[in-house]
Amino acid sequence: MIKALLFDVFGTVVDWRTSVARELRPFLEKHGIADDPHDVANAWRKKYQPALDEVRSGRRPFVKLDVLHRENLEKLLADYRIDVAALPEKTLNDLNLIWHRLQPWPDSVAGLRRLKQRFIIAPMSNGNIRLMTDMAKHAGLPWDAILGAEVVKAYKTSPEAYLRTAEVLDLRPEEICMVAAHNSDLAAARKCGFRTAFILRPTEYGPAQKTNLRAEQDWDWIADDMGHLASQLDCPE
Repeated sequence: MIKALLFDVFGTVVDWRTSVARELRPFLEKHGIADDPHDVANAWRKKYQPALDEVRSGRRPFVKLDVLHRENLEKLLADYRIDVAALPEKTLNDLNLIWHRLQPWPDSVAGLRRLKQRFIIAPMSNGNIRLMTDMAKHAGLPWDAILGAEVVKAYKTSPEAYLRTAEVLDLRPEEICMVAAHNSDLAAARKCGFRTAFILRPTEYGPAQKTNLRAEQDWDWIADDMGHLASQLDCPE
């Protein structure tokens, strides 16, 4: 019997691409960048995994995701030939904090509230504690606790990220279900003994998305949205 549900957040609980694009638009227009803000958001996000790999590989000590996001932001602006040194620190900081203000998918909050009635629910995100806390307050996410990479000093999909989180919760891996829209996250969690639930988010990367359009393994639960998962887990309306 599972006792806790741990959630991937970026893409599974919140719509990062639309949120980042919306907040980037005024800055891009001010600086004469005509590219679609969604494409710029994608370009920023594309630098995410390589930055995590530096930490996961041991080539770099653990640092918070806010630090990696800021470094990637400066690289992104350089790619668009914007002089980072000429920008006010307040502007750069506010841009970086976009990730603290992401909007939830329409079904997320109501679905989480239903799931919370039966299970411990918490993020298991690569986002740091302050990022997750700010996002929860902004988006109304009803977490029981803030867990994730900064708590265990390990980034998914490293096994340590899952196993140390189970230790923090004082639960066995098989008593925890990982909920994600990404097959790779679920595969890593399953190898650590977690139960798994796949949430379909077919437009996380926009209408031309080519990955995570279906469950690629026989996950324990496969759901169209959070409400569908809550119904499968017998959570009251």
